[in-house]
Amino acid sequence: MRIVIQRVSSAAVTVHDICKSSIREGFVILVGIEEADTREDADWLSKKIVNLRVFDDEQGVMNKSIVETGGNILLISQFTLHASYRKGNRPSYIKAAKHEIAVPLYTYFIKRLNEDLGKPIQTGEFGADMKVTLVNDGPVTICMDSKNKE
Repeated sequence: MRIVIQRVSSAAVTVHDICKSSIREGFVILVGIEEADTREDADWLSKKIVNLRVFDDEQGVMNKSIVETGGNILLISQFTLHASYRKGNRPSYIKAAKHEIAVPLYTYFIKRLNEDLGKPIQTGEFGADMKVTLVNDGPVTICMDSKNKE
């Protein structure tokens, strides 16, 4: 699983001109799932996300986690994170998981984030054409891949 985390002061996702979800302070997380991904990948990423210390403490140092600040999460599925761009100029998405693998793992990832964060997260709509708006705070943007655990 590959993710892009952006620390935000606000964010929203719209599907068919209707706001599906919105958050105040927290993370917008784009997630791409590939064929080889498992629940263990989701477990590892969820723990990393909720314990990531990128929020300011009382001294203005990035030393607090999203759990400690009471922040929110907006999770957006994004198969294009697994784009292969080595040959030509049109990306290939052959490594991105098909729906029968991606949807159950995405659903499981939501469940794990809900549990690890200690409250419900917000989501987009899997496979939909979504419009995501956000105010990146910092900016702070971090990329993670569960295949690079070391």
